[in-house]
Amino acid sequence: MEHQVKSASGRLGILLPGMGAVATTFIAGVEAIKRGISQPIGSLTQMGNIRIGKRTENLNPLIKDFVPLANLNDIVFGGWDLYDDNVFKSAVNAEVLEPGLLYAIRSELEAIKPMKAVFDKAYVKNLKGTHVKEAASKYDLALALMDDMRTFQEERGCDRLVVVWCGSTEVYTETSEVHATLANFEHGLLNNDPRIAPSMIYAYAALRLGVPFANGAPNLTVDIPALVELAKKNGVAISGKDFKTGQTLMKTILAPGLQARALGIRGWFSSNILGNRDGLVLDDPDNFKTKEVSKLGVLEDILRPENNPELYGNIYHKVRINYYPPHGDNKESWDNIDIYGWLGYQMQIKINFLCRDSILAAPIVLDLALFTDLAQRAGMTGIQEWLSFYYKSPQTAEGLRPEHDIFKQLIKLQNTLRHMMGEDLITHLGLDYYQELVEGL
Repeated sequence: MEHQVKSASGRLGILLPGMGAVATTFIAGVEAIKRGISQPIGSLTQMGNIRIGKRTENLNPLIKDFVPLANLNDIVFGGWDLYDDNVFKSAVNAEVLEPGLLYAIRSELEAIKPMKAVFDKAYVKNLKGTHVKEAASKYDLALALMDDMRTFQEERGCDRLVVVWCGSTEVYTETSEVHATLANFEHGLLNNDPRIAPSMIYAYAALRLGVPFANGAPNLTVDIPALVELAKKNGVAISGKDFKTGQTLMKTILAPGLQARALGIRGWFSSNILGNRDGLVLDDPDNFKTKEVSKLGVLEDILRPENNPELYGNIYHKVRINYYPPHGDNKESWDNIDIYGWLGYQMQIKINFLCRDSILAAPIVLDLALFTDLAQRAGMTGIQEWLSFYYKSPQTAEGLRPEHDIFKQLIKLQNTLRHMMGEDLITHLGLDYYQELVEGL
């Protein structure tokens, strides 16, 4: 399959709907890395290794040396936001990165100014957009976004584009008939159907132009039949949803370990406080429900209580997120986990994770942009389930249950890269080593 992967030469434009804390931390980080004043910690595409062949061969190249990824020096940034602050000003306001680092790359960041956003206050009630597109219909808004993408690509000399949603969590939405087919969806765009969210308009515009799309929020966005249909029709890679950071990252690490040891779980209580724009948005119950559904599904899909009701059939799982402005982007989470072991004896695990949400999310944006571009060049269109590693609520084919175990997700990701490059897949069985030893005696 290696011969099918097109070259990564030329410029890659990364377009970001939503240029708040996550997006500006990502952009500033890449610019700092380009300058050699920082390192891409947390990015598999830049610092991760992949094993090739047998363990005895000791072949563990960097992923970026194994697959043809876009070079960081060939990346240019653009995007849309509700406010007209350039990336430098927005990054300063977000208070994620140290001022010294931001001032070292000030000229690069000030040159990046957001385009007017598609915004509907009904979907994000706690924000007031001041830098917003106006049009007669949602279809016209989609056309305006397509014009933005074409203009950006032409003016910045990009050979390829990829869109990664870094915008806010939208109010909870369930799939309905307007989302069922592409024809229904386009009819809804023309008639301003209120069930079509702004993120869906961005996704539609990108897919119409053949631009791959990754969704970093728990919104439905591309996870509706209409846009899956469009992605397949136009041969475009898509994936989502909700960047896996903070508390959910810990769950996808710890829960598989407890399950692997057949330890029972009675309850898992999760609480968070954060004070950035995301926290403000989630302070509205309708927006929180979207996030809650995404976070609650993780344990159920890992533990599969229907398969082992004695261990997980009566688990009580609760998630709380509270807006607390003094913490800004420094999210703090608490988990109380009531477990039981041999003969039903009870034990507890308590986790207090003081994380930085945007610091954890920024390398995810980079990896998703580069891997999505790689998938597109490899002709891997439609849903990219192998990118589940990066999502809280992975998008899958209809009727297919998602895999949340982060270790299984990593194996799937690495085997996909091996398959892409024509290398043998690794099963970790290992019996051949010992069989050879026996035969040699």
